[in-house]
Amino acid sequence: MGSSEERVVAVIMVGGPTKGTRFRPLSLNVAKPLFPLAGQSMVYHPILACKRIPNLVQIFLIGFYEEREFSLFVSSVSNELKVPVRYLKEDKPHGSAGGLYNFRDLIMEDNPSQIFLLNCDVCCSFPLQEMLEAHIRYGGMGTILVIKVSAESANQFGELVADPETNELLHYTEKPETFVSDRINCGVYVFTPDIFMAIQGVSTQRQDRANLRRMSSFEALQSATRSSHTDFVRLDQDILSPLAGKKQLYTYETMDFWEQIKTPGMSLKCSGLYLVQYHITSLHLLASGDGTKSATIVGDVFLHPSAKAHPTSKIGPNVSISANARIGAGARLLCCIILDDVEIKENAVVMHSIVGWKSSIGKWSRVQAGGDYNAKLGITILGEAVTVEDEVIVINSIMLPNKTLNVSVQDEIIL
Repeated sequence: MGSSEERVVAVIMVGGPTKGTRFRPLSLNVAKPLFPLAGQSMVYHPILACKRIPNLVQIFLIGFYEEREFSLFVSSVSNELKVPVRYLKEDKPHGSAGGLYNFRDLIMEDNPSQIFLLNCDVCCSFPLQEMLEAHIRYGGMGTILVIKVSAESANQFGELVADPETNELLHYTEKPETFVSDRINCGVYVFTPDIFMAIQGVSTQRQDRANLRRMSSFEALQSATRSSHTDFVRLDQDILSPLAGKKQLYTYETMDFWEQIKTPGMSLKCSGLYLVQYHITSLHLLASGDGTKSATIVGDVFLHPSAKAHPTSKIGPNVSISANARIGAGARLLCCIILDDVEIKENAVVMHSIVGWKSSIGKWSRVQAGGDYNAKLGITILGEAVTVEDEVIVINSIMLPNKTLNVSVQDEIIL
């Protein structure tokens, strides 16, 4: 089938409120997928990448957040990008493959020949068109985006071995105890609809095994509960590992950036990566200024149109400033995310920090951190409506919402 005839749908797994615990205190106010990176919601970036796929007919977001949390975003992004985006709420977690299978009838409504599956908490350049072309060339059931990482960090992810000539997936293991490969699974896939048969096969095998067991009367009473586990199917352990080496799965290696967004620290790093990516995808979103009529902009900066920055302030690199924020005279911002309605007063400094909604940083105050994105206190985080009074220094600390700070702190979590 030629690419001009391919109909494509995309599915983005967004998880649920029980999954974003490492993202607190930021996820106390907003669903993690809606947290802004480089001025756009986390999930907006993969949606925008999907929009560029030829013959895309629909994008589905699957998770177990309440629908009301996504309704405004889904309506807005559908109108903006002129592509149908729909949120589908799981009644319970079904696993990455089980969630896909649970909504198979809706996903197949438009009779697509290819189905993209992406994880929301992945930050990369999303080379989806190139992936799709390779996938069609391979002629298999699925293609996995992979990247080479250091041998030391590989065991934090799904490691895999692929044929260097054909790119066929030969072996897959999730977070192995011993080193297998420096190629890892990026959490971005494209499948033919045959993926549903593979998922159904796993569920059927489990059901058959359960039926073969000789159950006591107590076990019989529990059978309904036990059978519910048959529809929890993990893509990595239950699908990728068993099908490796069977000429059904292939890999496409990216040479660009890739990160997982599990913590606020990584969100700050990924915001910077997306700002760099804007040079290719969305140059109009990057701010500029030389300090005459507007703030001095250094490097890559997103400044929301409604935000106000004093001409004597200096901003960047890697700064994202959200709606209605106010940056005072002489303020210095670098490597930070400033959320809606924040006020940063005169001569304050913000470095390696995330400043929560409606917070205020006083005159001559400093909110900063060492910038180790993987460390627990590697960045400073102010929750919603935190007030840092004048001439206060906050270093490597996390503040929960609605706190006022009138003394300097370092390496503290303030509850």
